[in-house]
Amino acid sequence: MKATIWHNPKCGTSRKTLAILEESGADVTVVEYLKNPPSRDKLAQLYADAGMTPAEGLRLRGTDAEERGLPDADADTVLDAMAESPILINRPLVETAKGVRLCRPQETVEEIL
Repeated sequence: MKATIWHNPKCGTSRKTLAILEESGADVTVVEYLKNPPSRDKLAQLYADAGMTPAEGLRLRGTDAEERGLPDADADTVLDAMAESPILINRPLVETAKGVRLCRPQETVEEIL
């Protein structure tokens, strides 16, 4: 199975999710999203496929998202902000042929393996 993880190597949850993927035998593509962020359109597709809103995929901790009013903003505003500042993207996002999940907690990835 192929899997793509939008990963931050400094994040423990992201590292643990990657380990689960590797242990499963998945063919994993690792995208360090802070260095190579997904496009706005890709983010919209990922959240739609995960059945969540962009606001639900917003990283609050360690960001200025709340000060910017993003938790209550419309989807377009949140996606624009994430595309401009990828630190606002909560991680890790994982995509497989079975779907997309925001893997918090990391065991959530097992739903799409």
